[in-house]
Amino acid sequence: MQAWYRSRALYDAVMKLVKAGKFDDAMELAEGIPDGSVRSKAVNEIVIEMAKMGEDYREALDRAIETALETKNPTKNLMGLAFEFLEMEKFDDALYIAEHITDLPNRSKVQAEVALRFARKGDVKRAMELIEDIMDEDVKTWATSMLASEL
Repeated sequence: MQAWYRSRALYDAVMKLVKAGKFDDAMELAEGIPDGSVRSKAVNEIVIEMAKMGEDYREALDRAIETALETKNPTKNLMGLAFEFLEMEKFDDALYIAEHITDLPNRSKVQAEVALRFARKGDVKRAMELIEDIMDEDVKTWATSMLASEL
């Protein structure tokens, strides 16, 4: 229980550093968070804020993926991160994150959502290419149906 309380306190400190734009310090402090899920959440928040502020976040994104993969529930952590990037319209980054999701239906859901966003932006060709690459047949069928309704 002590580790969890310590993890929460460190997470709060990381968030204060993030708000101050001290991303390197925040990342260093986040690395010391004992609880893997809390550490992953902290690193995810760092990379999300870096992306929102126009900082170079590529290295931080790779670290967020690595950190998520070290947790008990990597799919949940990676999907949350992918959907944050999707909301920022950073579609290629959302797909990059999805590549690391080993749970096929959930990876496919991220791919489908990215495809539908491309379709809404008018890039139907790219949307169709992404849908064709979806390996989960149920999700592929759903995405194709949704694409038809988007057009």
